[in-house]
Amino acid sequence: MKLFQSYRVLAFVVGVLLAVCALVAAPLKYLLTEGGTLQQFGEDLSILWLFHGWIFMIYVVVAFLLARRARWSISFTLLMLIAGLVPLLIFWVEHRVVQKIRAETPELVGPSTA
Repeated sequence: MKLFQSYRVLAFVVGVLLAVCALVAAPLKYLLTEGGTLQQFGEDLSILWLFHGWIFMIYVVVAFLLARRARWSISFTLLMLIAGLVPLLIFWVEHRVVQKIRAETPELVGPSTA
């Protein structure tokens, strides 16, 4: 799988995991009555934080390599790298990355997604 496609898949997975963890699991775990069914579900769902962390580390490496290959600025590269730490931000950033790649370096897209 090419770097661009890997970035897109990882961005989606990291974004979904972070959204579920931050917007579902954490509120259920910490804001509901201790010992309740939904509170326990939130606690069980919190295991996704572990998966988010591991996949986020892979995302950071792939995003950095893509940014270097596209010769982007440090500020845009940093935006890409931290996007997986702010719930829902990564979806907007991924959209901007796709636009930027297609406009500036379409050879990185490859023939299958053009």
